[in-house]
Amino acid sequence: MKMNFVEELQWRGMVHDIMPGTDEQLQKEMTSAYVGIDPTADSLHIGHLVSVMMLKHLQVAGHRPVVLVGGATGMIGDPSMKSSERNLLDEPTLRHNQESIKNQLSRFLDFHSDADNRALMVNNYDWMKDFSFLEFIRDVGKHITVNYMMSKDSVKKRIGGDSKEGLSFTEFTYQLVQGYDFLHLYNKEGCKLQMGGSDQWGNITTGTEMIRRISGGEAYALTCPLITKADGGKFGKTEAGNVWLDPQRTTPYEFYQFWLNCSDSDAEKYIKIFTLLEKKEIDELLDKHKEAPHMRLLQKELAREVTIMVHDRESWEVAVEASNILFGKGTTDSLKKMDEKTLLSVFDGVPLFEISKDQLKEGIKILDLTAGVTTIFGSKGEARRTVTGGGVSINKEKVSDIEFVVDMSYLLNEKYILVQKGKKRYSLIVAV
Repeated sequence: MKMNFVEELQWRGMVHDIMPGTDEQLQKEMTSAYVGIDPTADSLHIGHLVSVMMLKHLQVAGHRPVVLVGGATGMIGDPSMKSSERNLLDEPTLRHNQESIKNQLSRFLDFHSDADNRALMVNNYDWMKDFSFLEFIRDVGKHITVNYMMSKDSVKKRIGGDSKEGLSFTEFTYQLVQGYDFLHLYNKEGCKLQMGGSDQWGNITTGTEMIRRISGGEAYALTCPLITKADGGKFGKTEAGNVWLDPQRTTPYEFYQFWLNCSDSDAEKYIKIFTLLEKKEIDELLDKHKEAPHMRLLQKELAREVTIMVHDRESWEVAVEASNILFGKGTTDSLKKMDEKTLLSVFDGVPLFEISKDQLKEGIKILDLTAGVTTIFGSKGEARRTVTGGGVSINKEKVSDIEFVVDMSYLLNEKYILVQKGKKRYSLIVAV
């Protein structure tokens, strides 16, 4: 074994509960361990990243990671998450989502080598879809008492006096279905450990109990704390919604910005959880950050590490260049490298003006463009003074000649022109 997995998670602040004997099992032999992922979308979001990093550390430590895509359980709704019941996904959608998720996970886990501990992906829909209700209550349900199921916090919260929604039978049986998944993987894949968020402890321990009662075997549980933000906001959520790993849903620039904008206390916590940096490197980085917190070294390193890991180095470089543009450090070349989605992300909220491409074909003088066809300036007199004073840039290039002509060659992504007056006052002209 290359490292002690439990110790690694502990110093990173990634252990909430751990069943006695777990560490001993992991030190004794290569162990298969799994986490479950809900396949209701064709992309992971950063809320999944804690579980993914647990699996990553597990594989680095020489153990075998198993990813269980919850095609069956995802249709039910987990009461511990207080989710509403979910719609049935058709099988083609389920398979598409599974394959997309596997492609994303391949950036973290080795699925394809011939190593003994190469990762495995399974879908519980494959063994649950032909399971009849009668078979399930006969072969599984009879082994776990209602008293045991009622003792779980996830159930207590939903049927207590404070709950207005109550708990459906479907959701009540969720822990049996998840418990059976653990039993199935224990029998078929020798899986002895299940991991997840701390809210999953009740469901996971139902699985270990089921294995003990039905197979007479011993299995283990390990959970990590639920990630929170220092200001009480929900981790991984922005005004636009989830922060996705898919660049089509969340651009690498937006992804980078999420980590860059973390508070100091959050960044100190996140850099241990979401990167592979070693303790010594992180300690040195923390010391440097405390000497000059305004430089945001911690956030920059966190954003760099996570963006490269999830996307690639080029995406990180583009994100940095895009960030620099807003602080006056960007170049025309930086702008030209940006795809449309990133460009619009960077300049979200700036004034937009439309002109026709026909006008641009003829070429438009700078004063007419900024104080005639558009109202970037209130008057041509104001535009003239600002241009001659060196206060206007087109696509980050300074313009000081009032006879300067803008034409089709200045279009970014064949559609946009960026006008800057002063240091940070931007406008986008959209050619239609």
